[in-house]
Amino acid sequence: MLSALLEQTDRPLNVLCLGAHSDDIEIGCGGTLLWLLASGRTINLTWVVFASNDVRRQEAETGAALFTGNAAQVDLRIHDFRDGFLPTEAIRLKETFETLKTEIDNPDLIFTHYREDLHQDHRKVAELTWNTFRNHLILEYEIPKWDGDFGSPNGFVPLTRDLGLMKIRYLQQAYNSQQTKRWFTDDLFWSVMRIRGMECNARETIAEAFYCRKLVVGL
Repeated sequence: MLSALLEQTDRPLNVLCLGAHSDDIEIGCGGTLLWLLASGRTINLTWVVFASNDVRRQEAETGAALFTGNAAQVDLRIHDFRDGFLPTEAIRLKETFETLKTEIDNPDLIFTHYREDLHQDHRKVAELTWNTFRNHLILEYEIPKWDGDFGSPNGFVPLTRDLGLMKIRYLQQAYNSQQTKRWFTDDLFWSVMRIRGMECNARETIAEAFYCRKLVVGL
């Protein structure tokens, strides 16, 4: 699937990344973004974070800078929605998505949250992604959490071990406020990639996994 997007062409690949919170994009698809940016293809990134405060905004800026270093262009948009309350701000959130639709130049690939994620903020972002971008390739990423909502994804991006380690290093470097949380650990992030790597028989044993609900295949 992603290999088709990396065919030899001079046209840039326009990628839209959507995250409810400041670390979601990096946790969910950070390794895949590092892989895309190392592919040699010209990548234009739009990176959108919806919920933040002063501390989390600064961390989001650091995280985006680390994970997008090789991008040709980066459009970073950090909003100030309240963490945990995205469904209660439905009108303003919908207006924000409508603005994205009018301002972003037809993304080739969109990363967003898993539509059945048990975190209310994640679910709302996924819902509005599908409502807004109706003719695009959308990959839904997964976020580990207490709720235990991991499912059976149907799309995989194998990673090198170096990229997996880089992802974890950048996460720990950017998100100091999260390091007191018992789940924000190197071994958890590696374990998720290792399980998904086993499921897709990845050459270097690790991968990130996605849900792809609609895909058009053509020559």
